[in-house]
Amino acid sequence: MEVNQSYFDLTLKNKRSNPGESHFFGHGKLLISGEYVLLEGAQALALPTKPGQSMSVKYENSFNEPKLYWKSLDHLGNCWFQAEFELWNFDQTNGNSCEKVRFLQKLFRQLRVQNKHFLREEVSVHVETKLGFPRDWGLGSSSTLIYNLSQWAYVSPFELLFKTSLGSGYDVACAQSDGPILYKNDNEGPIYSPVVFNPSFKSNIHFIYLGKKQSTTDEISKFNSLKKNKSQQVIKEISEITNSLLQCENISDFMYLVNGHERILSDYLNRKCLKEDRFPNFNGSIKSLGAWGGDFAMAVTELSETEIKAYFKEQGHQFCLSYEDIIAENNLLNKEISERTYH
Repeated sequence: MEVNQSYFDLTLKNKRSNPGESHFFGHGKLLISGEYVLLEGAQALALPTKPGQSMSVKYENSFNEPKLYWKSLDHLGNCWFQAEFELWNFDQTNGNSCEKVRFLQKLFRQLRVQNKHFLREEVSVHVETKLGFPRDWGLGSSSTLIYNLSQWAYVSPFELLFKTSLGSGYDVACAQSDGPILYKNDNEGPIYSPVVFNPSFKSNIHFIYLGKKQSTTDEISKFNSLKKNKSQQVIKEISEITNSLLQCENISDFMYLVNGHERILSDYLNRKCLKEDRFPNFNGSIKSLGAWGGDFAMAVTELSETEIKAYFKEQGHQFCLSYEDIIAENNLLNKEISERTYH
């Protein structure tokens, strides 16, 4: 798979001043702790990624019935999807219906419910989205889309998500955050806040693309079918680990917590830990991120970057990304808290 320099291109986030054109950007996401039990109220640590999804919107006068022209580009700039819709009920006006068309229709119809004035002007609209990562990487193509659409329509991204999709909402929170966040769902809705997560050993943390994109809907359905007689204890333990991860000052403590997190969820889900299942001879800790068995994993090790990349390449995994490569960091927040604490 080819990945060019635009993979990490954040210039897409900059908005230009052309009044006839609007630009939006949402960060991708990686869930470091709390997978699955986040749905039950556990505290989770989530990291926005540098690559995300951009969206541009252009308007033009329409002398006939106005339309919405949609085009989706992949990380290389190739068009992989396009469609046309009328603006009364967002019915498709060209081509055959497909899952992507139906998802967009669901989103736009819900946007109209939440903002009755949305796209009521007598103008046609050209929307172009572009991913900053390969489509099959599972970094949040849907959540970044939901966030960008909500900003365009001036509605709540969480309400748009919960009315159209399954999920906890942490990915939408990441889309609008510039650095690490703590995230939790409670009875009144999502609660999240920026936090400082800037471990001195972050050069020892890498993220490996496993090549098995998981279906969020399917994984949530499997989780909901579990007997949850131990859920409150698991929620408590995972939340404590999440908070402890933020306090770690050395790599050994961090690895101890990562291993404990894996063991707790392995027992709860009745599934093997990723390291035990696929990388038993790895010299370090490996943790599933998000849905187990797919998308990305986090590897923490004292091996050199050359050694860790060589190991995973031998295992058939081409993409082993450093923390600095992929994670968005709010350096202003880190600096502010550091100055408040030490000066």
